Amino acid sequence: MTQPLMPMATAVWLVDNTVLTFTQISEFCGLHELEIQGIADGTVGAHIVGQDPTTSGQLAQSELDRCQEDPSTRLVISEYDVKAVPRTKGPRYTPVSKRQDKPDAIAWLVRNHPELTDLQISRLVGTTKPTIQAIRERSHWNISNIRPQDPVGVGLCKQLELDEAVQIAAVKREKAAAKAEAAAEAKRPSRVKAAKAAKEVAPAVEEPEVEAASEPEEAVVEEPTVAEEAADNEGDTETDG
Repeated sequence: MTQPLMPMATAVWLVDNTVLTFTQISEFCGLHELEIQGIADGTVGAHIVGQDPTTSGQLAQSELDRCQEDPSTRLVISEYDVKAVPRTKGPRYTPVSKRQDKPDAIAWLVRNHPELTDLQISRLVGTTKPTIQAIRERSHWNISNIRPQDPVGVGLCKQLELDEAVQIAAVKREKAAAKAEAAAEAKRPSRVKAAKAAKEVAPAVEEPEVEAASEPEEAVVEEPTVAEEAADNEGDTETDG
C-alpha cells in the first residue's frame, strides 16, 4: 500500500485528532505499532507538527469517518493521477535538526544490539563507518557528552527497519556459529587419525626382562655312616687309655 507523504507527521495528527486504533494508524502510515504507542505517550515525535491527510488530498473525509466507526476496517489512501517515484537505494537523508542525535543513536545501538554490523548501523542512522568505530572505541571527540537514545524515539529510523536489521544480524550470527561448530567437528577426526598414525609409526620400546631373584640354597648336612661312627668310638677309647 502507498504511504502518505509525511508518515510520522500524519501519524501524529491521526493520534491527536481521531479515534482510530494504533493498528489502523500504523498500517496506514507504514509505522510500527510501538511507534504509534510512543506518539500517544509523548516519547516519539514530540516536536513533530501533525499533518492533516484530508487537507492534502491523501485521504478522503468519508474514508476517515468509515474507519473510525469500524475499528476492523483499514484506511485506503487516495490515488493520484501522477504516482510518486519510489525512493532508490542511497544515503539516508537526515533533517538538520536531527543530525545532532546521530551519535546518541549510534551509542544506543552499539550498547543494546552489539550483533549489528557497522554497515547496518550506518544504513539505519545515516552515518559513516569511522564515526561508528570511534564511538565503539570511545575515541569520539564528543564522547563525554554522548547519551544513548533509541533511534526510533528520536525519529532517525522506523521500528520496522530496526527489527528487520536485528533479525538479519541474528540469522547471520547463528549461521556463523553453526559453520564454526561444523569446522571444529571436521577437525576432530583428523586429529584422532593423526595421533593414531603417529603411534603406529613410533618404534615399540622393549622393556628389559627382570629376572626373578633366586632363593639361597640350603646347606645339605650329610649324616655320618655306621663305619664312621665306629671309627670315632674307637678313637675316643684310645684317647681314654
